[in-house]
Amino acid sequence: MKWFLIFLLAGSLPAAHFDILIRDARVIDGSGNPWFRADVAIQSGRVAAIGNLKGDTANRIIPARGRVLTPGFIDVHTHVEGAVELVPRGDNYLLDGVTSIVTGNCGGSRVNLAAWFSQLEEKGLGLNLATLIGHNSVRREVMGTANRPATPDEIQQMREFIDRAMREGAVGFSTGLIYIPGTYSNTEEVVALARAAARHDGVYASHMRDEGEKITEAITEAVQVGREAGMRVQISHFKIDNRKLWGASVQSIALVEQFRRDGVDVVVDQYPYDHSSTNLGITLPSWALADGEEAVAERLASAGTRARIQREMADLLRIKGQPDYSYATVATFKPDPSFEGKTISEINRAKGRAATVENEIETILEIIQQGGASMVYHSMSMDDVERIMRYPNTGVASDGGIREFGVGMPHPRSYGANARVLAEFVRNRKVLTLEDAIRRMTSLPARTFGFQDRGLLRPGFAADLLLFDPARVQDKATYQQPHQYTEGFDFVFVNGIPMVEEGQLTGARPGQVIRHKP
Repeated sequence: MKWFLIFLLAGSLPAAHFDILIRDARVIDGSGNPWFRADVAIQSGRVAAIGNLKGDTANRIIPARGRVLTPGFIDVHTHVEGAVELVPRGDNYLLDGVTSIVTGNCGGSRVNLAAWFSQLEEKGLGLNLATLIGHNSVRREVMGTANRPATPDEIQQMREFIDRAMREGAVGFSTGLIYIPGTYSNTEEVVALARAAARHDGVYASHMRDEGEKITEAITEAVQVGREAGMRVQISHFKIDNRKLWGASVQSIALVEQFRRDGVDVVVDQYPYDHSSTNLGITLPSWALADGEEAVAERLASAGTRARIQREMADLLRIKGQPDYSYATVATFKPDPSFEGKTISEINRAKGRAATVENEIETILEIIQQGGASMVYHSMSMDDVERIMRYPNTGVASDGGIREFGVGMPHPRSYGANARVLAEFVRNRKVLTLEDAIRRMTSLPARTFGFQDRGLLRPGFAADLLLFDPARVQDKATYQQPHQYTEGFDFVFVNGIPMVEEGQLTGARPGQVIRHKP
């Protein structure tokens, strides 16, 4: 109750002096409650006081001028390994209001976290970073990309990797059960490994085994892992990605809610777009990608095996309800950047081939043989996106990464996911209230991932704050021109230090590695 007393007495205490004082803001505290008007003081990287601070002074006074002050956004689904080292300030996220990120999602993470955290702290971060420990990465360390069940000894070795990562500060355990090698695991393996993270009160975050035809089974498996391991469950980028099943979010949301009524702590997150993004390999049957690059090359060099792969790729396309590969756009292809921004259908025609599915599959296999590509897929319905967003236990996450400005044709979600929620789904479509949208970006993810001093605007909490006019916040990134920063977040504070001032990035590096402490 200490913060409550500070709030009540702030206007009557003797005059105080702070580092920063934000005057006369419309405070949205992250709880979902209605906004209220107050002054907010920052001292030593923390929120020091909230209320009528009329008689107090500060090294710097910032007039809110009617703008909204909120906690900084927490993006719990990112993939920044390899990029945060190049752009440690995290420019695209800061300008979209994100002050903390969780990486290591979809089963892919760094494995030696102690060394990685030290490297990041030496570089200096512009925003706060936490990570999960990834199933695929750990399995690859122990088993390579073998397409078989793990032995008891291998499971024990993987558990030891996970236990060490949790002790080094991981916030939980992630799976990516459509990706190799995790897709070769069974539920029993996942439960056994999840229990190693559960011992440290970690969260289980899952890119499920299916997000279309078998989504009911996939949700059930994710919940089973959480229930048997005794963990909170975060279902990643919740969606319906099968054109034939658009509208099935009615049933998938109902199933999640049923499990909550049964006592399982399960929530979901989503990005506010109807295009997904991942690698090109998901268009192939998973068995074709097992056992390493040499084995994949051998399969593609065998006429009989290549023909089988082509047949199964055509079957997968039909299952998804897609007539061809015009729904698949190349985001990054290093061997030939001219492919970037073009669909597989367009690339196929540019090669002088007839517009048939068979020829498009051959084009895909040629790209795979050259190292593969990252892709953007138009596989979802905006009706489903909106319905999932209306579900109260849906958080907002980008499923994006830190970007080198101008490199490739990435999904726009890395630049504008949070602003898009505020501009499109709060302001234009009126799907959410402003207060509820802020809750989904702040206290909901903080609660799930155990960030005990972030996600709410409270005295004593970290001063990760945003000051902005909700009428002006606007995402600018598009599929055609993705490298465009969000506009409208006037001030972004990370641990009490301004990282954005009047819309411009500063050179500070106040970000912290958030290590989980059970």
